[in-house]
Amino acid sequence: MKKRLIFLTIFASLVLFLAACGASDAKTSGSSSDSKEAVDTFTVGLEAGYAPFNWTQLDDSNGGVKIDGNAEYAGGYDVEIAKRLAEGLGKELVIVKTEWDGLVPSLQSGKIDAIIAGMSPTEERKQTIDFSENYYTSNFVMVVKKGGPFEGATSIQDFSGAKITGQLNTSHYGVIDQIKDVQKQPASDNFSAMRVALESGVIDGYVSERPEGISASSANKNFAMVEFKDGFKAAEEDTAVAVGLKKGSNLTEEINKILAEISEEERQEIMDAAINNQPAAE
Repeated sequence: MKKRLIFLTIFASLVLFLAACGASDAKTSGSSSDSKEAVDTFTVGLEAGYAPFNWTQLDDSNGGVKIDGNAEYAGGYDVEIAKRLAEGLGKELVIVKTEWDGLVPSLQSGKIDAIIAGMSPTEERKQTIDFSENYYTSNFVMVVKKGGPFEGATSIQDFSGAKITGQLNTSHYGVIDQIKDVQKQPASDNFSAMRVALESGVIDGYVSERPEGISASSANKNFAMVEFKDGFKAAEEDTAVAVGLKKGSNLTEEINKILAEISEEERQEIMDAAINNQPAAE
C-alpha cells in the first residue's frame, strides 16, 4: 500500500511537471509566433551620397529616415519617393546605405527589395534587373570651378582638352566620349570624391544630371553648373531615373500604380524641396 501511494505521488508529480512544460512550451510558442508577426517592410538601397537625390544627414530633419544599422539618416528626393511607395504598399520603409556598385548585387541577393538611387533604366541594366516607370527625367550638365576657364562654356566641345570624369558604371561617364580630344579621367566611385577632385584641381569638371549640378553649385560657392546649347546626345533612358526591382518582382505593378498618382508638378515640387533641404556640405 505504501509503495502504491509513493507510485501515485510520483505519477501525479510527473503529470503536473508535464502540464507545466506544456504551458511553458505554449507560451514560448506564442512568443515565437508573435515575433514572426514582424512588420512588413519595404527595404530600399541607395548610396546616401548623391544630393539632391539622396544624401546622409545626422538627424531626422526635413523628413530624414534612419539608415538601417547606422546612427545616421538618409534624406533627399529618392527618400521622399521611397516614403510614398512604402505608404502606398502598406509597408514600413527601411533604408540600407549601399555603395553604387553594390546596389544591383544587393537587389539580386534579396538584401533589398528595390533600388531608389537616381538609377537610369538603361538597356544594359535591364538585362539583369527590372525597372518601374520613370519617376524623374533630367538632362546632363557639367560641374566646373566658378570663375574658371570653363564656366562660360555653351557647347560640350568647349571642353576639348579638359580633364573630365563621371561616376563609375553610369551613362554620365559614357557620354564624355562625345567631347573631341577630351582628357577622360578614370571614373569615380561617388560624387563626393568628384567634388573633392574638382576643388583641388585634379579635374576640370565632371558630368552629372541637372539636379546634382544645382546641388553642387548651391552647396559650394566655388562651383558652377554649366548647361549647354549644344549638349550631350543621350536617350531618355540615360537621363531618366526609375525604381530598380528584381526580375519578375511582384512589386512592379503596384509601384507603377503609386507612381502614376504623383503628378509631374508634385514631382518637381519634391525635387525643389530636396535641393533646398540638402546639407550645406557632404
